[in-house]
Amino acid sequence: MAHPAEFTIPLWLLLPFALLLLCIAIAPLSPAGLKHWWEHNFLFVSLGLAGCVAAYYLAQVPGGGGQLVHTLHEYFSFITLIGSLFVVAGGIHIKVRGEATPFGNVIFLLIGAALANVIGTTGASMVLIRPYIRMNKIRISAFHIVFFIFLVSNVGGALTPIGDPPLFLGYLRGVPFFWLIEHIFLRWLLVVGALLAVFYVLDRRSFGRVPAKIQHEIEAPDTWRFEGGVNVILLFVIIGAVFLPEKYFLRELTMLAGAAASYFLTPKPVHAENHFSFGPIKEVAYLFIGIFVTMLPALGYLELHGKEFGLTRPAHYYFASGSLSAVLDNAPTYVNFLKLAEVSAAAAHPAEFAAAVASGHETAVVQTLLERAPALVMAVSLGAVFFGAMTYIGNGPNFMVKSIAESAGVHVPTFFGYILKYSLPLLLPILALASLGL
Repeated sequence: MAHPAEFTIPLWLLLPFALLLLCIAIAPLSPAGLKHWWEHNFLFVSLGLAGCVAAYYLAQVPGGGGQLVHTLHEYFSFITLIGSLFVVAGGIHIKVRGEATPFGNVIFLLIGAALANVIGTTGASMVLIRPYIRMNKIRISAFHIVFFIFLVSNVGGALTPIGDPPLFLGYLRGVPFFWLIEHIFLRWLLVVGALLAVFYVLDRRSFGRVPAKIQHEIEAPDTWRFEGGVNVILLFVIIGAVFLPEKYFLRELTMLAGAAASYFLTPKPVHAENHFSFGPIKEVAYLFIGIFVTMLPALGYLELHGKEFGLTRPAHYYFASGSLSAVLDNAPTYVNFLKLAEVSAAAAHPAEFAAAVASGHETAVVQTLLERAPALVMAVSLGAVFFGAMTYIGNGPNFMVKSIAESAGVHVPTFFGYILKYSLPLLLPILALASLGL
């Protein structure tokens, strides 16, 4: 919903949004005392900052109440999808006996990258990280975890709105479900293929250091067992619900029904083996209510002043949205740069965008953007998803995977070790390659 032309966003109103994102980025890495305080109080911080913005919009912004209602509706749709996928993924358990060869790991990660587009990067990460650790238990090392984060927790989920949270926000704003697959598949394949090639070289070297007798044992056939089959059906129920109309919250109610059925039908031993709890999704829900409300002024500011930023080419949007996604949450980053892309394209096609704005539907504005400047949408989408892999805080599943690996006794890189040893020298050149031709 657009801000009235006569209303000017005061710069101080951007502070709650910036402060919340700064807390999310820094608090988990802070000394134990501050980290402990944040873990017990982040809900109050999130709601408090959101309350400040909501109060201002209700009191001072023309039509502010309507904008808040629209934002809360969007938040509800967003958290319903993420939460439903989380619950269903928590009811699926894969048991594996045996050890993986380098080629076996490549196939596993490729499947995980593709699966991320079906059950989300969070769902795929939670389903696959434990069996991945078990199947490499003899020689598991830091790079195994890092490339899992690269491929399954981030890059893999770039093809559908289900894959990564920012893309679902784009879907809610009017980007068709299959639009990204049609426009970015080759770039996705390039990045995934390049990462798998680098991983294979590293894993082949690691495998070569294993004694020959153990190598022979590793190359013996693996045995797999799948538990929680009812959740596969419920998974397709949730995916199908994405295509239902918004009227009467039919889409969200269907997703919630699927999640409830999963929780009560999944055998307790499966949940126990997955160490399932609602803690992670509650944290996401609490933080994102603050993010959705506090980013309202940022979106309005971009709408009013975006053309002053000097971003003109799709590659500018790719690296700009990617840079912020690496250190902040990629969902609000995506929304902000999508809005900026609208402003930039509207300057070149004022009549078309004026008509779309006059319709009163945000989806009409996005549809006009897709028609007039599709490369900008591609650039923002790829930047937000791909660069989330650059740090542990770039995307929600990253820290969850790190935590699970550490609890399993795996040595993982420090925050800066992850960046300096893996992200900058290995990931960034591949992501830069993906920008060619944008």
